[in-house]
This record gives sequence, structure tokens and C-alpha cells, in this order.
Amino acid sequence: MAELMEGLRSWLSFIQRISISNVVEIIIISILIYEVLYWIKNTRAWTLLKGLAVILAFIFLAALFELRTILWIIEKTATIAATALLVIFQPELRKALEQLGSKNIITNILSFDDGKEDIGFSEKTVNEVVRATFEMAKVKTGALMVIERNDSLKEIERTGIEINGLVTSQLLINIFEHNTPLHDGAVVIRGNRVTAATCYLPLSDNMTISKDLGTRHRAAVGISEVTDSLTIIVSEETGRVTLADGGKLTAVSSGEALRGSLSAHTEDEPASAGKFKLWKGRLKNEKNPKS
Repeated sequence: MAELMEGLRSWLSFIQRISISNVVEIIIISILIYEVLYWIKNTRAWTLLKGLAVILAFIFLAALFELRTILWIIEKTATIAATALLVIFQPELRKALEQLGSKNIITNILSFDDGKEDIGFSEKTVNEVVRATFEMAKVKTGALMVIERNDSLKEIERTGIEINGLVTSQLLINIFEHNTPLHDGAVVIRGNRVTAATCYLPLSDNMTISKDLGTRHRAAVGISEVTDSLTIIVSEETGRVTLADGGKLTAVSSGEALRGSLSAHTEDEPASAGKFKLWKGRLKNEKNPKS
């Protein structure tokens, strides 16, 4: 009993030595570990790490049985192996940095103006996009429409052909019509204008995406993983309409459902005095009177 009480006192004294900063550090480290594991699980890094685990198990067995020659070789090649890991994981590391950069942690404080106009996504534009989407779905015309929000899509636009036309259902349908020069690839919509067509999108490495879905859906997930854009996909095989947002695909069953999703995701937030543009000195969410 005395030993139990002594152990309890020791444990209580240990708890008393834990400060608020220690608790905060534990929480931050736990979140970071969770995010890293979640990222690994949903990329090709998971498969690569399983191969790495086999190598580590081999090294452990070599140390256990004191295989000195093998351990010497491993020791001499350790630096090369570390460099090789950086090369092997380069696509995943680059993607992780892109995702980190797309977060609004810094941009909520300092919004760097890239020269694009602050043009609203009007109700008329929403209606035109919805009409075009379901007209194409009826006849199973494949389509891929990327709607820009806060993150710039100018790099994506450079891979395509400049359009700079007002968003209308007729324009979108004509772009994706079979055997037309512009039907292959994605269109980028900024505000009320179609800025570019035949654009190339980055393909997602997410292993959980259904194998029944094609390159069009994987590309939509890919762009939604590295930017905050919304992407509408019309399947050429089934005519199904899907919305990609934040790396996730959501099936859309009707025009009203799509209209509700677009309106909810693209409406302007209330202006806040705490959010400002560093270079222009104006509110980040201030509406353009011309829109």
C-alpha cells in the first residue's frame, strides 16, 4: 500500500510540473503527426513507406544477428539513401508545400494582389453555368469547368487558350461540343467570364478515388487539392454531374442542388476591418462597384 501511495505521489508531482506551454506543445505535435499520417495515407507516399518499412525491418534483423558487413554497407550508404528519399518523395513533398501555401493562414493577414479584378460571381452567371451543365449532362457531353475563388488560377490559364468571354450557357456548350478544337481539357471561369479553355489540370495522387472514375474526375480533384477552386465535372460515359471541392467529390442530382452549392461557395463574405490588402489599403472582401 505504501508503495502504491508513493507511486501516486510521484505521478501527481509529475503532473504538477506540466505547464500550459507543455500542453500546447503536445496538442500542436499531435495535430502535426495526425496531418502527416493523413497526408501519407492519401498519397503514393503510403505505398513507398511500406517498401521503406521492409528495408528498415531488414536493417533491424541485420543488427539483431550482428551481420557486420551488411551494417557497414548500410552505414556508408546512409547519406546517399537520405538524398534518394528526397528525390523519391519529391512529387509528394511539392504537393504538400502547395497545399500548405494554399491555406489562408497567411493570406488572411496579408493579401498579395496578383493584379486580377475583384469581380463577383453573379446570380446570372450561376444560372448560365447550371443550365449549361445539365444541358450537357442530358446528351452526355463531357465537361470540366473550374471556378476560381481566392487562389489565382493564372498558372492553369497559361496551359490553355485565352477566351475572355462572358459566361453563357451557349458558350460553354459550344466549347465542350464533340470534335471542336476547344473541347479537350478544362475551362477556367473567373467572376462572370470564361478566361481560358483547353487548360491542363494537375492529376490527384489520392488512392481513395474510385477506379470507375476517369482522368477528368482525377484532374478535378487534383486542382481542388492545391487551390480553393470549385470544379464541375460532367461525365461523358454516364452524364452524371459531380462537384469537386477541397479534394472531395460530391454527386449533384439536380440543377437546384448545383445552384445551391455554387451560391453557397461563391457568395461574398461580410467585409471585415481586420482583413485588408497590404498594397492597396482596401478591404479584402470589398465589392467592386462594377460587378
